[in-house]
Amino acid sequence: MQDQSTADDFDVVIVGRGPVGATLANLLGLCGVRTLVLEREARTYHLPRAVHFDDECMRVFQTIGLADAILPHVILSPGMLFLDANGKMLLDWSRPRTLTPMGWHLSYRFHQPDLEDVLIGGLARWPHVSLRNRCDVFALDQDETGVRVRYEDLSNGRLCEVCAGYVIGCDGARSLVRRFIGSGMDDLGFHERWLVIDALLKRPRDDLGDYSLQHCDPARPATYVRGTGTRRRWEITVLPDEDSNDVAQPAKVWELLSRWITPEDAEIERASVYMFHSVIAQRWRNGRLLLAGDSAHQTPPFLGQGMCAGIRDAANLAWKLASVIEGGAAPDLLDTYQSERLPHVREFIELAIRLGGVINTKAIDAGLAAGEARENAPVKLEVKKPLLGPGLVSADLPLAGHLAPQFTLCDDSRSDDRTGYSHVLLVETAAALSSPLALSQAGIKVLTRDDAEAIGGWLREHGIIAALVRPDRYVRGTARNQSELDRLVAAVAPSAHVPSAA
Repeated sequence: MQDQSTADDFDVVIVGRGPVGATLANLLGLCGVRTLVLEREARTYHLPRAVHFDDECMRVFQTIGLADAILPHVILSPGMLFLDANGKMLLDWSRPRTLTPMGWHLSYRFHQPDLEDVLIGGLARWPHVSLRNRCDVFALDQDETGVRVRYEDLSNGRLCEVCAGYVIGCDGARSLVRRFIGSGMDDLGFHERWLVIDALLKRPRDDLGDYSLQHCDPARPATYVRGTGTRRRWEITVLPDEDSNDVAQPAKVWELLSRWITPEDAEIERASVYMFHSVIAQRWRNGRLLLAGDSAHQTPPFLGQGMCAGIRDAANLAWKLASVIEGGAAPDLLDTYQSERLPHVREFIELAIRLGGVINTKAIDAGLAAGEARENAPVKLEVKKPLLGPGLVSADLPLAGHLAPQFTLCDDSRSDDRTGYSHVLLVETAAALSSPLALSQAGIKVLTRDDAEAIGGWLREHGIIAALVRPDRYVRGTARNQSELDRLVAAVAPSAHVPSAA
């Protein structure tokens, strides 16, 4: 990561160096896009915030070459149980211990500062990516040629500016970039105060368990989360008549924790009241300004999908930015970012709100309806990942908008490692391709059943002969016959069907 303090032109400026901004910067680095990250703080925030990510996020971390560095910092989550006031299980959301079709486990727990350190450290691999800390952006002026980004260098008080092709706001719930976009927020109706307590155990308490527990107690709903190492978290509802400052005082915190731990068991690392929101920005793009992560959407934490949604934003957006900047794609390609991601994130937020109704017992029946009822057993919950919204996918074709699996290749490597962050055509046999050279020239990789026998089985299972998978691993389109395959290839490699001079 070279020092570009004298440079004043970048393809992309990212405002915010959290997990979403750092992931986006790594993806753009992978694409060769000249990128500057501007961060107000001097160093990684030292306290925990997000604590969970899923198999799809780990697949993105694999794509940027950092999954192996992240693995030592995570533990597997067995899932989440919802208990009533008497400890009876209402809803069972256990996670399998096996690998999913993504090639990773379904649920990981982590300590956010550890993750951020790996992601930020990964930026050093890209000579065209720069990070400037203690830089407070205060103005964004865009025209048809680019964006002038003005900021204060807080280390010396100097006012500075750079020029960028695009600016991405990964700057959180109070996003400055969102204000410059001029976006309002759609309110999905969930606003509750919760006391978040992070504790460090001083002695083993195996009885607390590894499952996350949602205590659906009408008197005082609460959540328990096992973190990495000795870290444990409780999130406890603040009652309407309680003062936020009073409830976070040590004596009150220990009173609330007394049913689980005492000061002899643990020390409090942090106790703060947060307002859990459910909002989505109405506009994620205005010309050359775009949003990602919490600046675009905020969710209650009951699904553990807040940071995951931002990582998906980055994976969806980075290759589209690179296509516009490096590949000559039309800028309106970037409009498919919001149209695809917003319905996906909205579905997750709405499910989180329904589960919140179980926890606070205000809408318990509606929340339990999200799972599968079983006789003489708690409701079983299995969360299916939503489909992409309308955009580049061919919605009338099988599997379009679904995530494609990751395959183990014949040499025991993983297919994502072979193909990288690029379009991939999965096809039974290379003989079905009329113009393999045009595919290669368009940057589209090809995998066949000769690379992994499971590819052929997966295609046949879904009644297709080929599938075009985007860099973010979503299926862009499929083909049931040769003519559909030719159309699919022509959509992304137009030169594939230009008649030769012969």
